[in-house]
Amino acid sequence: MTHPVPSERVLPTLNNDGTRRWVRPKLYPGRYYKRRVWVGWSLIVLFVTLPFLRVGGKPVILLDVPARQFHLFGTTFLPTDGVLLMLLMLSIFVTIFLITALLGRVWCGWACPQTVYMELLFRPIERWFEGSRGQQLKLDREGANARRVIKLFVFVILSVFVANVFLAYFVGTERLARWVTQSPFEHPAPFLIVAVTSALVFFDFAYFREQMCTIVCPYARLQSVLLDKRSLIVGYDERRGEPRGKGRSTGGDCIDCKACVVACPTGIDIRNGLQLECIACTQCIDACDSVMDKVKKPRGLIRYASEGFFKTGTRVSWFRLRILVYPAMLLVLLSALFWMGSSKTEVAQVTVLRGIGAPFVEQGERIQNQVRIKIHNRSGEARRFELSLQGAGDSELIAPENPVNVEAGKQVTAGAFVLSKRDLFDNGVMNVEVTVDDGEGFTKHVPYKLLGP
Repeated sequence: MTHPVPSERVLPTLNNDGTRRWVRPKLYPGRYYKRRVWVGWSLIVLFVTLPFLRVGGKPVILLDVPARQFHLFGTTFLPTDGVLLMLLMLSIFVTIFLITALLGRVWCGWACPQTVYMELLFRPIERWFEGSRGQQLKLDREGANARRVIKLFVFVILSVFVANVFLAYFVGTERLARWVTQSPFEHPAPFLIVAVTSALVFFDFAYFREQMCTIVCPYARLQSVLLDKRSLIVGYDERRGEPRGKGRSTGGDCIDCKACVVACPTGIDIRNGLQLECIACTQCIDACDSVMDKVKKPRGLIRYASEGFFKTGTRVSWFRLRILVYPAMLLVLLSALFWMGSSKTEVAQVTVLRGIGAPFVEQGERIQNQVRIKIHNRSGEARRFELSLQGAGDSELIAPENPVNVEAGKQVTAGAFVLSKRDLFDNGVMNVEVTVDDGEGFTKHVPYKLLGP
C-alpha cells in the first residue's frame, strides 16, 4: 500500500517522504553574528559560573528539589512559601510577555541556552571537523567518515560538561563535586543521573537539534498570542523584494539566491512570512546583507521591523494597551513579592502543632498538653533555639531537648509537654504563646491554644 506524498514539506526538518531532513546552515559572519558571539559567550560564562557564586553564604541559584529548598539571590524559599513562589513565577511570566510584545523572540535567538550552546559551541566544532555546508551534506548522503566520528566523541565530552553544569543548578556544586571525584560504586544512583542527563544532552545537540525549538518548546506556539502587529520581528520586506528572480534588471531587489534559506538554523524560508519555527537569530539578515553588498543594493531587505510595517510600509508607534498593562501587572507582582519577602523571618521558620493522640491528659489538678515544635533553620550556620511559654501563668514547659540544636538549612521537630493547673482554662481553652529564641536577635512568638476540661 502506497501512501500519498504531500506536495509541500510539512516540517522544515522533514522531507516530503517523511524522512529526516538534516539542517546544515551556512555561516555568514555579519554584524549581527558578531554581536551574538559576544552576547552568547558572555552568557555561557555566566551559565557555567552562576552555580559557584554565593550571596550571603548561599548559592545565587539552587533549585534543591530533594531538600525542597529554592535558593534565589540569597533568599531561601521553602514549600511553605507557596505564595512567594507563585508571585515569583507570575513575575517571570509577565516579564516574558512584556519582552515578547516589545522585542519578539529575542530570547530564543540571543539568550536561550539551547540556541547559545548549539550555534556558538557545537556547530562551530562541527564545522571545524566536517568542513563547509556542502561537505556536511555530502557526509549525510554518503555516510560518516573518521572526522565525523571524532566530532561525535568530542560532543560526548562536551555533553558531560554541559550536563554537569545543568545539574549544578539542582544539586549544588558541593554535592556534584563529590559525585565527580568519588567512585561511581560509592553513589550508583547519582552516577546514573549524571549519565542519563549527559546522554540526553548529547541526543539533543548531536541529533535532535533545531527540533527542540520547532517541535518541543511551547514558546514558539505561544507567539501567536504574545506577538502583535507592532512587535519587533525578523522579517522580509516583500514590497521591496518582489517580484524576485535571478538576473532581473527590473523588479524587486530579491535575486532568489536563497542565501537566507541556507543560513537558517531551523531550515525555513523567511520570505514566507512570520513562522513559528523562526527563532529570530538574525542569520538570514547577515546572509541577505552580504548578498545586497555584492549586487550593489541597499541592505535591509531582511531586517528587524514590525509585521505591520512589513505589510503597509508605514511606521507605527510601539505604544499600545498591552505595553501599559504588562508593566503595571509586573509592578504589582514585584511590589507584593518584595513586601512579603522582606516581612517574613529569614533566620528560622517555626510551626507549632498539636501532639499525636489525646488532645490533653488529666493528671489530678494538672492538665498535660503535648505539642510539637517544628523549627526550620534558614540561616547559613547552626543555631540553638530556646523554647519557652508566654501568657501561661505558672504552666511548665517540659522538653527533652531545650535548647534545640538545628543545623544550617535543616529542620528539627522538638516534642514538649505543657503542664497547667486546671483552673487556668476558660471553657476548655487557654491561649498562650510559644516563644522560640536563638539568643542572637531572633525571637518568634507563635499563638497556640492549650486544651483542657
